[in-house]
Amino acid sequence: MTEAFANASLAGRPSKAASKFRLALALPAWAYGFILPVCFCVFWEMSVRAGVVQGRLMPAPSRVAETLFNLARSGELLTHSAATVSRVGAGFALGAAAGTLIGAICGASFTVRRFLDPAIQALRAIPSIAWVPLFILWLGIFETSKIVLIAAGVFFPVYLGVLGAIASVDRKLVEVGRAFRLSRSALVFRILLPAALPEWITSLRSGLGLGFMFVVAAEFMGASEGLGYLLVDGQQLGKPDQILAAILAFAVLGKTCDAMLVLLTTPLLAWQDRVRDRL
Repeated sequence: MTEAFANASLAGRPSKAASKFRLALALPAWAYGFILPVCFCVFWEMSVRAGVVQGRLMPAPSRVAETLFNLARSGELLTHSAATVSRVGAGFALGAAAGTLIGAICGASFTVRRFLDPAIQALRAIPSIAWVPLFILWLGIFETSKIVLIAAGVFFPVYLGVLGAIASVDRKLVEVGRAFRLSRSALVFRILLPAALPEWITSLRSGLGLGFMFVVAAEFMGASEGLGYLLVDGQQLGKPDQILAAILAFAVLGKTCDAMLVLLTTPLLAWQDRVRDRL
Protein backbone atom coordinates (compact mmCIF):
# COMPACT_ATOMS: atom_id res chain seq x y z
CA MET A 1 0.00 0.00 0.00
CA THR A 2 2.83 2.35 0.96
CA GLU A 3 4.69 1.50 -2.25
CA ALA A 4 1.61 2.14 -4.37
CA PHE A 5 1.07 5.50 -2.65
CA ALA A 6 4.71 6.48 -3.30
CA ASN A 7 4.43 5.50 -6.97
CA ALA A 8 1.25 7.56 -7.32
CA SER A 9 2.97 10.56 -5.72
CA LEU A 10 5.93 10.25 -8.08
CA ALA A 11 3.59 9.96 -11.04
CA GLY A 12 1.94 13.24 -10.09
CA ARG A 13 5.25 15.10 -10.02
CA PRO A 14 6.58 16.73 -13.20
CA SER A 15 9.52 14.97 -14.81
CA LYS A 16 12.97 16.53 -14.91
CA ALA A 17 12.62 17.10 -18.66
CA ALA A 18 9.31 18.93 -18.17
CA SER A 19 10.85 21.04 -15.42
CA LYS A 20 13.79 21.97 -17.64
CA PHE A 21 11.38 22.86 -20.47
CA ARG A 22 9.44 25.17 -18.17
CA LEU A 23 12.63 26.84 -17.01
CA ALA A 24 13.67 27.32 -20.63
CA LEU A 25 10.37 29.10 -21.31
CA ALA A 26 10.70 31.31 -18.23
CA LEU A 27 11.13 34.92 -19.35
CA PRO A 28 11.39 38.24 -17.54
CA ALA A 29 8.00 39.86 -17.01
CA TRP A 30 8.75 42.66 -19.50
CA ALA A 31 9.68 40.20 -22.27
CA TYR A 32 6.24 38.64 -22.66
CA GLY A 33 4.89 41.81 -24.27
CA PHE A 34 7.35 41.41 -27.16
CA ILE A 35 6.28 37.88 -28.14
CA LEU A 36 3.26 38.82 -30.29
CA PRO A 37 4.90 41.84 -32.02
CA VAL A 38 8.01 39.81 -32.85
CA CYS A 39 5.95 36.92 -34.22
CA PHE A 40 3.87 39.36 -36.30
CA CYS A 41 7.00 41.03 -37.70
CA VAL A 42 8.52 37.67 -38.64
CA PHE A 43 5.29 36.63 -40.38
CA TRP A 44 5.10 40.01 -42.15
CA GLU A 45 8.73 39.82 -43.30
CA MET A 46 8.27 36.30 -44.65
CA SER A 47 5.06 37.29 -46.45
CA VAL A 48 6.78 40.19 -48.22
CA ARG A 49 9.81 38.10 -49.18
CA ALA A 50 7.56 35.33 -50.49
CA GLY A 51 5.59 37.81 -52.61
CA VAL A 52 2.32 37.22 -50.79
CA VAL A 53 2.20 40.89 -49.74
CA GLN A 54 3.22 43.81 -51.97
CA GLY A 55 6.38 45.31 -50.51
CA ARG A 56 5.82 48.61 -52.29
CA LEU A 57 2.69 49.46 -50.29
CA MET A 58 3.40 47.29 -47.25
CA PRO A 59 7.18 47.44 -46.77
CA ALA A 60 8.84 44.71 -44.78
CA PRO A 61 9.80 45.31 -41.14
CA SER A 62 13.45 45.28 -42.17
CA ARG A 63 12.84 48.24 -44.48
CA VAL A 64 10.87 50.10 -41.80
CA ALA A 65 13.71 49.44 -39.34
CA GLU A 66 16.20 50.79 -41.90
CA THR A 67 14.10 53.94 -42.29
CA LEU A 68 13.97 54.39 -38.52
CA PHE A 69 17.73 53.93 -38.33
CA ASN A 70 18.33 56.53 -41.05
CA LEU A 71 15.98 59.00 -39.34
CA ALA A 72 17.73 58.42 -36.02
CA ARG A 73 21.20 58.76 -37.56
CA SER A 74 20.30 62.04 -39.24
CA GLY A 75 18.81 63.42 -36.01
CA GLU A 76 15.34 63.87 -37.54
CA LEU A 77 13.73 61.21 -35.37
CA LEU A 78 14.93 62.87 -32.17
CA THR A 79 13.83 66.31 -33.37
CA HIS A 80 10.34 65.18 -34.38
CA SER A 81 9.87 63.00 -31.30
CA ALA A 82 10.93 65.81 -28.97
CA ALA A 83 8.47 68.20 -30.64
CA THR A 84 5.61 65.72 -30.29
CA VAL A 85 6.40 64.83 -26.67
CA SER A 86 6.69 68.50 -25.67
CA ARG A 87 3.29 69.26 -27.19
CA VAL A 88 1.66 66.25 -25.57
CA GLY A 89 3.28 67.09 -22.23
CA ALA A 90 2.06 70.70 -22.25
CA GLY A 91 -1.42 69.77 -23.45
CA PHE A 92 -1.68 66.90 -20.98
CA ALA A 93 -0.69 69.09 -18.04
CA LEU A 94 -3.22 71.76 -19.00
CA GLY A 95 -6.07 69.37 -19.79
CA ALA A 96 -5.49 67.11 -16.78
CA ALA A 97 -5.40 70.07 -14.38
CA ALA A 98 -8.60 71.57 -15.80
CA GLY A 99 -10.37 68.20 -15.93
CA THR A 100 -9.41 67.37 -12.35
CA LEU A 101 -10.48 70.76 -11.00
CA ILE A 102 -13.82 71.02 -12.83
CA GLY A 103 -14.59 67.32 -12.30
CA ALA A 104 -13.96 67.69 -8.58
CA ILE A 105 -16.18 70.78 -8.35
CA CYS A 106 -19.01 69.17 -10.33
CA GLY A 107 -18.69 65.94 -8.36
CA ALA A 108 -18.83 67.74 -5.02
CA SER A 109 -21.71 70.08 -5.88
CA PHE A 110 -24.95 68.85 -7.40
CA THR A 111 -25.97 72.44 -8.21
CA VAL A 112 -22.80 73.14 -10.18
CA ARG A 113 -23.04 69.77 -11.92
CA ARG A 114 -26.61 70.49 -12.99
CA PHE A 115 -25.48 73.69 -14.74
CA LEU A 116 -22.12 72.62 -16.20
CA ASP A 117 -22.32 68.91 -16.98
CA PRO A 118 -24.88 69.05 -19.86
CA ALA A 119 -22.78 71.63 -21.73
CA ILE A 120 -19.55 69.66 -21.13
CA GLN A 121 -21.18 66.44 -22.34
CA ALA A 122 -22.34 68.19 -25.49
CA LEU A 123 -18.84 69.54 -26.14
CA ARG A 124 -17.40 66.06 -25.58
CA ALA A 125 -19.41 64.75 -28.53
CA ILE A 126 -17.71 67.13 -30.97
CA PRO A 127 -15.01 65.38 -33.06
CA SER A 128 -11.47 66.62 -32.57
CA ILE A 129 -11.05 67.56 -36.23
CA ALA A 130 -14.03 69.91 -35.95
CA TRP A 131 -12.06 72.10 -33.54
CA VAL A 132 -9.09 72.51 -35.88
CA PRO A 133 -10.39 75.33 -38.14
CA LEU A 134 -11.80 77.23 -35.16
CA PHE A 135 -8.58 77.01 -33.16
CA ILE A 136 -6.58 78.10 -36.21
CA LEU A 137 -8.90 81.09 -36.64
CA TRP A 138 -8.69 82.02 -32.95
CA LEU A 139 -5.12 81.12 -32.05
CA GLY A 140 -3.25 80.88 -35.35
CA ILE A 141 -1.27 77.91 -36.62
CA PHE A 142 1.52 78.11 -34.05
CA GLU A 143 2.08 76.13 -30.86
CA THR A 144 -0.75 77.63 -28.81
CA SER A 145 -3.51 76.19 -30.99
CA LYS A 146 -1.85 72.76 -31.00
CA ILE A 147 -1.47 72.65 -27.22
CA VAL A 148 -5.05 73.82 -26.66
CA LEU A 149 -6.36 71.13 -29.01
CA ILE A 150 -4.44 68.43 -27.14
CA ALA A 151 -5.62 69.83 -23.81
CA ALA A 152 -9.22 69.62 -25.04
CA GLY A 153 -8.73 65.94 -25.85
CA VAL A 154 -7.20 65.22 -22.44
CA PHE A 155 -9.80 67.23 -20.50
CA PHE A 156 -12.87 65.11 -21.16
CA PRO A 157 -11.73 61.65 -19.98
CA VAL A 158 -10.11 63.17 -16.89
CA TYR A 159 -13.25 65.19 -16.12
CA LEU A 160 -15.48 62.13 -16.52
CA GLY A 161 -13.16 59.97 -14.43
CA VAL A 162 -13.00 62.42 -11.53
CA LEU A 163 -16.72 63.19 -11.69
CA GLY A 164 -17.71 59.51 -11.72
CA ALA A 165 -15.22 58.59 -9.01
CA ILE A 166 -16.40 61.32 -6.63
CA ALA A 167 -20.04 60.52 -7.29
CA SER A 168 -19.39 56.89 -6.31
CA VAL A 169 -17.53 57.65 -3.04
CA ASP A 170 -18.98 55.83 -0.03
CA ARG A 171 -21.50 58.09 1.71
CA LYS A 172 -20.15 57.08 5.13
CA LEU A 173 -16.81 58.74 4.36
CA VAL A 174 -18.58 62.00 3.59
CA GLU A 175 -20.59 61.76 6.80
CA VAL A 176 -17.38 61.29 8.79
CA GLY A 177 -15.96 64.44 7.21
CA ARG A 178 -19.07 66.40 8.06
CA ALA A 179 -18.96 65.07 11.62
CA PHE A 180 -15.49 66.61 11.91
CA ARG A 181 -16.94 69.89 10.57
CA LEU A 182 -14.77 69.99 7.46
CA SER A 183 -15.46 72.82 5.04
CA ARG A 184 -16.62 72.01 1.52
CA SER A 185 -13.16 72.57 0.05
CA ALA A 186 -11.54 70.47 2.82
CA LEU A 187 -14.12 67.76 2.19
CA VAL A 188 -13.16 67.69 -1.48
CA PHE A 189 -9.37 67.66 -1.02
CA ARG A 190 -9.14 65.51 2.14
CA ILE A 191 -11.86 62.91 1.55
CA LEU A 192 -13.42 62.94 -1.92
CA LEU A 193 -10.26 63.24 -4.03
CA PRO A 194 -8.21 60.65 -2.05
CA ALA A 195 -11.12 58.20 -2.24
CA ALA A 196 -11.36 58.83 -5.97
CA LEU A 197 -7.59 58.48 -6.49
CA PRO A 198 -7.54 55.05 -8.27
CA GLU A 199 -10.19 56.10 -10.81
CA TRP A 200 -8.46 59.45 -11.25
CA ILE A 201 -5.17 57.78 -12.17
CA THR A 202 -7.00 55.53 -14.65
CA SER A 203 -8.60 58.60 -16.21
CA LEU A 204 -5.16 60.25 -16.46
CA ARG A 205 -3.91 57.26 -18.45
CA SER A 206 -6.94 57.49 -20.74
CA GLY A 207 -6.34 61.22 -21.16
CA LEU A 208 -2.68 60.64 -22.00
CA GLY A 209 -3.68 58.14 -24.69
CA LEU A 210 -6.11 60.65 -26.19
CA GLY A 211 -3.40 63.29 -25.99
CA PHE A 212 -1.28 61.24 -28.39
CA MET A 213 -4.30 60.83 -30.66
CA PHE A 214 -5.06 64.55 -30.68
CA VAL A 215 -1.44 65.51 -31.30
CA VAL A 216 -1.72 63.94 -34.77
CA ALA A 217 -4.61 66.28 -35.60
CA ALA A 218 -2.71 69.13 -33.98
CA GLU A 219 0.39 68.51 -36.09
CA PHE A 220 -1.70 68.55 -39.24
CA MET A 221 -2.22 72.27 -38.47
CA GLY A 222 0.78 73.57 -40.37
CA ALA A 223 3.49 71.95 -38.24
CA SER A 224 7.02 71.68 -39.58
CA GLU A 225 8.17 69.34 -36.79
CA GLY A 226 6.66 66.34 -35.04
CA LEU A 227 5.77 62.75 -35.82
CA GLY A 228 2.46 63.93 -37.29
CA TYR A 229 4.47 65.99 -39.76
CA LEU A 230 6.42 62.83 -40.68
CA LEU A 231 3.10 61.09 -41.39
CA VAL A 232 1.93 63.88 -43.71
CA ASP A 233 5.32 64.12 -45.39
CA GLY A 234 5.40 60.37 -46.00
CA GLN A 235 1.88 60.44 -47.45
CA GLN A 236 2.64 63.35 -49.79
CA LEU A 237 5.91 61.83 -51.01
CA GLY A 238 4.55 58.28 -51.27
CA LYS A 239 6.81 56.79 -48.59
CA PRO A 240 4.90 54.04 -46.76
CA ASP A 241 8.06 53.04 -44.88
CA GLN A 242 8.27 56.54 -43.39
CA ILE A 243 4.57 56.44 -42.45
CA LEU A 244 4.99 53.10 -40.70
CA ALA A 245 8.18 54.31 -39.00
CA ALA A 246 6.28 57.32 -37.62
CA ILE A 247 3.43 55.09 -36.45
CA LEU A 248 5.92 52.79 -34.71
CA ALA A 249 7.57 55.80 -33.08
CA PHE A 250 4.15 56.94 -31.85
CA ALA A 251 3.54 53.50 -30.35
CA VAL A 252 6.90 53.43 -28.56
CA LEU A 253 6.58 56.99 -27.24
CA GLY A 254 2.99 56.43 -26.10
CA LYS A 255 3.85 53.23 -24.29
CA THR A 256 6.92 54.80 -22.68
CA CYS A 257 4.97 57.82 -21.42
CA ASP A 258 2.18 55.59 -20.11
CA ALA A 259 4.72 53.41 -18.27
CA MET A 260 6.31 56.51 -16.75
CA LEU A 261 2.90 57.75 -15.59
CA VAL A 262 2.16 54.38 -13.99
CA LEU A 263 5.59 54.36 -12.33
CA LEU A 264 5.09 57.86 -10.91
CA THR A 265 1.57 57.20 -9.61
CA THR A 266 2.13 53.70 -8.20
CA PRO A 267 3.36 55.02 -4.80
CA LEU A 268 0.05 56.88 -4.45
CA LEU A 269 -1.80 53.55 -4.54
CA ALA A 270 0.53 51.63 -2.23
CA TRP A 271 -2.24 51.44 0.39
CA GLN A 272 -4.44 49.32 -1.89
CA ASP A 273 -4.75 45.57 -1.23
CA ARG A 274 -5.40 44.45 -4.78
CA VAL A 275 -6.13 41.01 -6.14
CA ARG A 276 -3.74 41.61 -9.04
CA ASP A 277 -0.79 41.94 -6.66
CA ARG A 278 -1.52 38.50 -5.21
CA LEU A 279 -1.85 36.52 -8.45
